[in-house]
Amino acid sequence: MMADLADNFGTSPVFLKDIAKREDISEKYLSLIVIPLRQAGLIQSTRGAHGGYSLTRLPERITAQEIFDALEGENCLVDCVQNPGECSRSSICPTRDVWSMLGNKIRETLATVTLAELVNVRREKAQNNLMSDI
Repeated sequence: MMADLADNFGTSPVFLKDIAKREDISEKYLSLIVIPLRQAGLIQSTRGAHGGYSLTRLPERITAQEIFDALEGENCLVDCVQNPGECSRSSICPTRDVWSMLGNKIRETLATVTLAELVNVRREKAQNNLMSDI
């Protein structure tokens, strides 16, 4: 959905039904994920005949981390990393530190990838698929 909105950035707002059709995603599912995306300030809605959804800022200024956080919440691979009280062994557990480091690396990586970059990769892959079909 976000890639579709990025593809249409700078044009008129896009209807969910059109995104659903192009991306082969359920419109019902899209109607659920627009809520946290809008709350996170990543998308906006416009009412009316020329309404729909659009990004709130340039795709180059939206990171994969922001999208992930909006839809999934903070990245935490195991509960005890954020909530040490969940496990009586968390203070002596050697793997808890590993899970914490791994979670941090995932966040760092997602923070370096922009929506614009994801859209460019998507376009390249689509072009490569077209070329292989010829």
